[in-house]
Amino acid sequence: MRWIHAAGRGLLALVVVLTGYVASGARADEGGGGGRGPLTLATAGDLTGYLGSVLDGWNRTHPGEKVTLVELPDSADETRAQMITDLRGGERGRFDVLNIDVSWTSEFAAAGWIRPLPRERFPLDSFLPRVVDTATYDGRLYAVPYVTNAGLLLYRKDVLAEAGVAPPRTWAELERAAETLAPEHGLDGYAGQFLPYEGLTVNAAEAVYSAGGTILGDEGERVTVNSRAAAEGIGFLARGVREGWIPRQALTYKEEESKQAFQNGRLLFLRNWPYAYVAASAPGSKVAGKVGAVPLPGPDGPGTSVLGGSNLAVGSHARHPDSAARLIAYLTSERVQRQVLTRGALPPVRAALYDDPGLVRRFPYLPTLRESVLAAAPRPKSPHYDQVSLVVQAVVHDAMSGRQTPGAAVRRLAGELAAVSSR
Repeated sequence: MRWIHAAGRGLLALVVVLTGYVASGARADEGGGGGRGPLTLATAGDLTGYLGSVLDGWNRTHPGEKVTLVELPDSADETRAQMITDLRGGERGRFDVLNIDVSWTSEFAAAGWIRPLPRERFPLDSFLPRVVDTATYDGRLYAVPYVTNAGLLLYRKDVLAEAGVAPPRTWAELERAAETLAPEHGLDGYAGQFLPYEGLTVNAAEAVYSAGGTILGDEGERVTVNSRAAAEGIGFLARGVREGWIPRQALTYKEEESKQAFQNGRLLFLRNWPYAYVAASAPGSKVAGKVGAVPLPGPDGPGTSVLGGSNLAVGSHARHPDSAARLIAYLTSERVQRQVLTRGALPPVRAALYDDPGLVRRFPYLPTLRESVLAAAPRPKSPHYDQVSLVVQAVVHDAMSGRQTPGAAVRRLAGELAAVSSR
């Protein structure tokens, strides 16, 4: 009898343990459990070096959940490739938390590489409204916004002021100043990021959106690009190269090359992210004190930027999902988000920081950036986003290089994107 009672107690204990293990696993599927312990955070190269000090603060106060930072290449394409290789490795993978480009959320979620997260664990209501949409797929939260971004039009305010010209609000005003005013001062007119890479996808999407068009709908299942508005947007970019107010050299520009051209005093107008404003305004820049920023122009008024930035996601095979969720909550807290801006010169996702008088004095572009973010649109959502982006880059670069008319370009886009969506 004693043996039977002991066995019964042992069986009961085993049932309790197994029940707890199963429940823990169920919570882990939603990013809410699975225990605590050390983590590895993967991110693209930290160009400003701020992230290490931010994580030092976490590691000091969470000795049992220390984070190891893994910096991947600066190139978005290389970072994505290395993250996917690690995530496909399953339990052999190293990365627990991933700082992913906002355009990758749908792809990673559809592939099962990142796990859904419980909304109640994160202060989503404190974020700028638009940014949360970049972290969802199929109606569920798969990541948490960490840094946001929107394209701005940087301009030489000294040149415009001397000519008595207001910063452009429309494409026509931009073209007129770029075509006439820029040459008078020995400057090129306008540039963006026009090399065939992700930056060109962004620039092309902004032109299409600003003209009232779209590229994809229904999470990538419907192709919507074959429209007059899309042709008008691509035509704006192609016309600039053809007429010369976009220099042909700009067809080789990525973010850094275009920033350097503006910072070295060679451009009147530049479409870039806010970090370029900070760099161009810093001591040592040839245009320091001469830089202004406004929302991107459109055909009849302010245009539409594409939302940039990054989201924090938890790998589907993360070793300690509860610690991962706690780290994400820490990195999106208002205190850390302030450091993201002041140390990293990156736009935070916390809405209240854009109204902070001290921050606005230090970063005068914040009100303009907030306006741009609130009016921005995400890149086309698709589980095949990498293929979508490659198609857009190739076709739009051909149109800007004069190898294809804008009308032919949108028809080609429609056909090739339909083939991608049907895979």
